[in-house]
Amino acid sequence: MQKFSDVLLTLDDASHVERIELYKKDGTLEGVIENKPGSQGSLKVYSHLARMYGEISMDAAVEGLSLYAEHTEDAENCPGKHPNVDRLLNILEDEQPLAVKLIETKP
Repeated sequence: MQKFSDVLLTLDDASHVERIELYKKDGTLEGVIENKPGSQGSLKVYSHLARMYGEISMDAAVEGLSLYAEHTEDAENCPGKHPNVDRLLNILEDEQPLAVKLIETKP
């Protein structure tokens, strides 16, 4: 199995993204991923998924869980430890995609 740190090296740079806002179908804010230490890997994964799928759909969630590599199994065994992985697992369970709004840093 590939490691998450190796997967991140294959994804496009997301340093220009200040934060990612995730919204439920009814417009309710579901979560925010900020460009800060500890969440930059998730920012990169969700930025990639948004570019590829336009939203965090069922297909995006499946790919995202694959990208999170060893963290996916850890999240399944320890709910709450990896909230951004948990969010993808929830999408598979409730089949409700999330809209994505990328907020980029100002030059």
